[in-house]
Amino acid sequence: MIVPRITVVGSYATGLTMKVERLPSTGETLLGTGYRVDYGGKGSNQAVGCARLGAKVSFLAKIGRDSFGEMALKLYRDEGIDVAHVIQTADAPTGVGFIVVEATSGHNCIVLDPGANELLTADDVTHGKSAIDSTAVVLTQLEIPVAAAEAALALGRAHGAITILNPAPVRPLPASVLRMVDVLTPNETEAKVLAGRSSNVSADPKAVARELITKGVKQVVLTLGDKGALIVTAATAVHVPAQKMKAVDTTGAGDAFNAGLAMALASGADLEAAVRFAVITGGLAVTKEGVIPSLPTRSEVLQYYGQNSLTAPNWLEQA
Repeated sequence: MIVPRITVVGSYATGLTMKVERLPSTGETLLGTGYRVDYGGKGSNQAVGCARLGAKVSFLAKIGRDSFGEMALKLYRDEGIDVAHVIQTADAPTGVGFIVVEATSGHNCIVLDPGANELLTADDVTHGKSAIDSTAVVLTQLEIPVAAAEAALALGRAHGAITILNPAPVRPLPASVLRMVDVLTPNETEAKVLAGRSSNVSADPKAVARELITKGVKQVVLTLGDKGALIVTAATAVHVPAQKMKAVDTTGAGDAFNAGLAMALASGADLEAAVRFAVITGGLAVTKEGVIPSLPTRSEVLQYYGQNSLTAPNWLEQA
C-alpha cells in the first residue's frame, strides 16, 4: 500500500504547562502544580499526529537557533518527520506557549509568544514547494503569518492536494484566503469570528458554517468538543457525535482531530468517514496528559476500534 503524504505548514512552540484546581479570575493569583516543559505548536503537534497515524510527513516551519529549537528537531527525527524545510533563524527565539489546565475538568487556557513563527514568510513556503509537489493533503493553521498560510494553501491547491485550514488562533481572513480552503476546521467561536459575527453572541452553528461557505470555503467541519463535529457543505449538514471518553487533559484534542482528518482524507476516505475517524483520534487525545504523549498512534487507534466492537477503516488496517 502507498503511504499517504501530508505536508504541514505551521508553528512550533515549546509548551510550559501547569495545573490548577480552577482557572483564575482576572487579577487573581493561584498556586499550580505539575510544571513541565513539552513540545508544542499546532503545526508541530499536527505533524507528529499525522506521522503517528502512518503518514509520510513533511513539516515546513521556522524555529530559533536555541535549545528549544534543537528539542524540536530531535522530536521530528524521532517521529520520522522530514525536516528538510524546518528553517532555523538567529533573528528570534523559538516560540513558547504557556498552558494552564484546570485539574477538575481538563479544560485549559493557552497564551502563545510566536517567536520565530512570526518570521515564516510566503517566500519561505514557496522555496519549500518541493514538499508540496506530490502531497495528498496540505494542512496549515494561523499560529504563523496569514501570508505564509495563504502561500501554503495556494501551493496545495495548485498541486492538486486537499487543503485544510485549522483557523487557530482565529483572526478575520479575506475571501481570497477562504476560497483556497477545501476543508475549514474551526470551533464555534472561531467560526463566528471568521463569519464576521460577535464571538459572544449565540448563533446557530449550521448557519454560521453556511456563511463561511458563501465566502468561498468548500466544506466546513465545525468541532463541537464533547458533542463531536458538524460537517456542513453547500447542500448538506451532518452531525458526527463524539465517542465517550474520560477527559484528563483536552490540550491536544484539536490537533489530534486535525491529524486524524488529514490522515483519513490523504488515505482516500470521503469527508464524513474522515470526520468519524477524526472524532476518535481527537477523543483518544483527551485521555492522557500532555500534547505529544496524548497524540494516538495507529496501533492505539486500531486497539480502540477492536475494544469497542467498531469496524476500522480498511486503509488503516492495511497501512
